[in-house]
Amino acid sequence: MNRPGDETNRHAEVSLPVVRASELAQYSFCRRAWWLTTIKQIPVQSEQTLRRGRQAHARHEMQVRAAAGWRYGGFWLIGAGGLFFIIALISVWLGGG
Repeated sequence: MNRPGDETNRHAEVSLPVVRASELAQYSFCRRAWWLTTIKQIPVQSEQTLRRGRQAHARHEMQVRAAAGWRYGGFWLIGAGGLFFIIALISVWLGGG
């Protein structure tokens, strides 16, 4: 019969890998870079490669922010158009148009 203490002891024997703060930072910055260096164990080629990667990430971030801004603006335009349409319908319905 299993006692609660037996399960706790059995789980305590399992060795979990140590995750370092630098690995978390690398993963949060670029999952692909973390995967290449940690899982595939491919070393970083040069500082220039890292610099190009950072520049690519910066460009991508700007594109994502711009797209989000255009999307936000589009929602506002759709909302304004809908509001004007409703006002026009009410105006016609009340005989003002």
